[in-house]
Amino acid sequence: MNKFAVKTTVMLVAATIGLGAATSWAAESLQDVMKRRGLSQQDLLAASKTYVPTGKRDEFLAFSSGGQSGQVIVYGIPSMRILKYIGVFTPEPWQGYGFDENSKAVLRQGNIDGKEINWGDTHHPAISETQGKYDGQFLFINDKANPRLAVIDLRDFETKQIVVNPIYKSEHGGAFVTPNTEYVIEAAQYAAPLENKKFYPLEEFNEKYRGGVTYWKFDRKEGRIDPKESFSLELPPYSQDLSDAGKGPSEGWSFTNSFCSERYVGGIEKGRPPYEAGCSAKDTDYLHVINWKKAAELVAQGKAKKINGHNVLMMETAIKEGILFLIPEPKSPHGVDVTPDGKFLTVAGKLDTHVSVYSFEKIQAAIKANKFESKDPYGIPVIGMKDALHTQVQLGLGPLHTQYDSKSCIAYTSLYVDSQVVKWDHCQGKVLDKISVHYNIGHLVTMEGDSADPKGRYLVALNKLSIDRFNPVGPLHPQNHQLIDISNDKMQLLYDMPLPLGEPHYVVAI
Repeated sequence: MNKFAVKTTVMLVAATIGLGAATSWAAESLQDVMKRRGLSQQDLLAASKTYVPTGKRDEFLAFSSGGQSGQVIVYGIPSMRILKYIGVFTPEPWQGYGFDENSKAVLRQGNIDGKEINWGDTHHPAISETQGKYDGQFLFINDKANPRLAVIDLRDFETKQIVVNPIYKSEHGGAFVTPNTEYVIEAAQYAAPLENKKFYPLEEFNEKYRGGVTYWKFDRKEGRIDPKESFSLELPPYSQDLSDAGKGPSEGWSFTNSFCSERYVGGIEKGRPPYEAGCSAKDTDYLHVINWKKAAELVAQGKAKKINGHNVLMMETAIKEGILFLIPEPKSPHGVDVTPDGKFLTVAGKLDTHVSVYSFEKIQAAIKANKFESKDPYGIPVIGMKDALHTQVQLGLGPLHTQYDSKSCIAYTSLYVDSQVVKWDHCQGKVLDKISVHYNIGHLVTMEGDSADPKGRYLVALNKLSIDRFNPVGPLHPQNHQLIDISNDKMQLLYDMPLPLGEPHYVVAI
């Protein structure tokens, strides 16, 4: 055999071996992959439900608070692919946010007392609404570390405005929009003197310290908040927290819960109980029920007081005009959530195993009949809990937040202590299903689940811990956003998504 023939034969053999290897690789079946990777049919079903083929797009976009990054995280659902970080309260080098003159000017809007603050703790995003339904035009988000609110234009996903609350020193409860985004609601968290640069000792807490709720007027045409047309309502020092706006029959009203209605200020150095114990002495806190539409009219009539150049409707006026009421609620609630039809309000107290469902119709009936069980120390009428309740449902340990399904009467609530999500019927008051999550869930979100038109399909559990779920990366574990299929009677866990930021707090999805 000549050299050419030998060389040709070697090449043919090599090609045949290569072809065989390629054929072997191409012939690997689904069963082979399952065996090689130790996958079950349930794993494959979950994978197929989250897989978005190359070049295709997700059904929904999620806007997540970035927690102590001070940004907003945008990711797709069901793929759970991170698509963008939106610079909000913190410079973001990749996009040049905080480095060019325009974005520097936006960040300077968030200066407090002349001090430049280029960090934040983003907490509660809200998408703009029309008739109670998401319209996808604007996103609002608050800074828990400092009393600030940002406006993001979703035409270009850029922050356009930051406003500083002129009377609060801190806040947790923002942002929540009214049904046509007339106002963005922001509640104070820790009570403080409303006037700037005035000091009062804690011995004068009950008299000099105040909470409140601010209604930021949003100019849709300009795409900006108008501070001059905005106003606040003075409230007792009860640590106001999260809010929600009524819709449908409850439109024109807003609801804000509270914790530490004991007005406790600590003092372990003096032999008093720790702050947490002192704030848990009573069985209930107060749900604030506010007629914001009438409040806006009163401000327009000149009945507000100017504090730090800002319109504040004082408690005395609110009580006299009949726009402010209180209802006892389970201890230390973490949210008040209005049902899609606007008929009920769901409140979960983390120190109570029950979720309480309040009837707006019953609340209005009590108000019209002047049926109050008492007045609080500041003279605000208190509606009896039994006179306002529709039902109470025992869900489990540490209930926190509630979202709604596209199916009528179906709600989902996070259980922080049990590390579970519970599916339940808020009309009939019965538990339907539970699923374990990993671990210690705080907020949760269903698709458009806090609007008048929830889409169902998926739920994301925002878990504070992941522990053994991912590869070890040091003592600080990533947060864990878990995707759950809620389209059937039984919930199915689909996907674990690590987020290496602390602590993404709340998400909205459209």
